[in-house]
Amino acid sequence: MARPPHESFDLDHLRRRVARGLMRLLFGTPAQNSGEPLPRKGIHRILVCHVSHTLGNALLLTPLIQELEATYPGAEIDIVTRSQVGRELYGRYDRVSQVFQLPAHGFGHPRQWLCGLRGMRKSHYDLAIDVDPQSQTGRLLLLKARATWTLGFSGPKKSGSVTHAVEVPEQVQSKGQRPVYLLRQALGAVAEADYPVPDIRLDEAERARGRRVLQHVLASATAAEQHRKTIGVFANATGPKLLGTDWWNPLLQTLEQLRPDCRLVEIVPMSGRSMLDSRYPGYYSTDLRQLGGVLANLDGYLSLDCGIMHLACASRVPTLGIFTTTRADEWGPYGPGNHVIHAYGLAPEAVARELAAHL
Repeated sequence: MARPPHESFDLDHLRRRVARGLMRLLFGTPAQNSGEPLPRKGIHRILVCHVSHTLGNALLLTPLIQELEATYPGAEIDIVTRSQVGRELYGRYDRVSQVFQLPAHGFGHPRQWLCGLRGMRKSHYDLAIDVDPQSQTGRLLLLKARATWTLGFSGPKKSGSVTHAVEVPEQVQSKGQRPVYLLRQALGAVAEADYPVPDIRLDEAERARGRRVLQHVLASATAAEQHRKTIGVFANATGPKLLGTDWWNPLLQTLEQLRPDCRLVEIVPMSGRSMLDSRYPGYYSTDLRQLGGVLANLDGYLSLDCGIMHLACASRVPTLGIFTTTRADEWGPYGPGNHVIHAYGLAPEAVARELAAHL
């Protein structure tokens, strides 16, 4: 199996090292593994501490919410997050009560940060969970919460005591599965059972609206084209993941030759500009749930590793994630109908053949 290029030392790595050092000074050595399982009864108020502000990370928290609802069906779940779309993503879960949205960059908005922290501290929780195996901010939020039981990962990258600590698993790399593994290990449950798949809980009205919108987007299609599968393509990405039309053009041309039974629709990025020279019908929306409703009505979706890839997966459309730089075992879509394309070093035409085999 191909692997991504070696990830070099960067500023974020340095920032985390400094944060770990400060946490050690304030709170001592990393937490030790707990000898007692987390109780299954008596937990009615739960706080989840989630500090990443990216769309992908926010969506990859939803498997843990599903696991908590299944484990503690009568409990209320509050979430403190730096995601600015947390309420849109988590608000349809029955047991989610409050979402405390901290600013994405706290140092620039200290008043908003303190307001969110104050709201979190108004309640006493039976269980507080720090889901990140590296972030010191998540552990700091957990330590500031008023909770009877506290759960988080242990290891050299984490400081601050918790009542239930779990070692970071080498065998589970997925960002969506690790928080679920954390809870299962603390409960003494079977960690290898099927993991919940990301889900934003679209309702039938949202799906029906998406179906109508997609029909309008494809209104000019001929009668023959209406019987073809509709595949969404999102050609945008951030940083080194972004690839230009000189990569996408041969890929899509090859894919169309190999799969004439499919028609392509471009999902236009937030910039409002087509990444594919407007060669295909396009759909644009700044509303994530409306975008999810349209994605849910596609027959398939393909893109590079990005937040919209995770949104497609969470909208329950068969998702093909193309990985050229980032680690597929960490960020790849999983679950029925979803596939990872290991495209490290592959030519666009070779990637197209992989995609054609899975569509």
